[in-house]
Amino acid sequence: MAIEIPQYGLKAYALLFSKHSTSGEFRQSELDWIVSTSMKKKIFSLLLRTGWIKKNSQGTYSCINPTDVIRGLLEFRVPEIIKNAGKIYAFTQLSAVEIWSDFSYVQRGLEKSPYFIKILKKDLKYWKTFFNRNEISNYINSGGTIGEFIILIPVSSLSFEEKNGFKVDSLKETIKYAKSNDVYAYASEYIKKKYGALA
Repeated sequence: MAIEIPQYGLKAYALLFSKHSTSGEFRQSELDWIVSTSMKKKIFSLLLRTGWIKKNSQGTYSCINPTDVIRGLLEFRVPEIIKNAGKIYAFTQLSAVEIWSDFSYVQRGLEKSPYFIKILKKDLKYWKTFFNRNEISNYINSGGTIGEFIILIPVSSLSFEEKNGFKVDSLKETIKYAKSNDVYAYASEYIKKKYGALA
């Protein structure tokens, strides 16, 4: 898994990869005559944390293959990251349909992977900081970008059920949403068959 990096990190990676490819090893001293000591530490910390280089034994490093890095930029990270959240939330709308239908309906692909999440209005700052710290694009009520992103839906009060380890809108609320659009008919039927009278 890799994360987007700022231009200074990308340039440093390009330099290291062009000199060493993925098989060569290098040390932080590689950048001694190019940048200051503090900047060098910042660059290596960034490249390690975001998955662009790896640390070997005896203080050496190697570049990760650019093909793997680029693919890694589009990996789905939100389901794992949200498990570490310290505030309550509920997957809602299409995300709730996905979860309750056991992912028989999936709204996402590598090119576009939105997650719709209800949060308490009072926790908005926490959630913005949480997703920004994890470098996940996030928007309030609407928005979008390439790859994974979050649509935060602030509400005054919040209730949820647990399903497959996630906090999610109730089954009843999800079914009502699924029935609101013929596009979700397959998922709606799946949920109805699975949950019977509850649906």
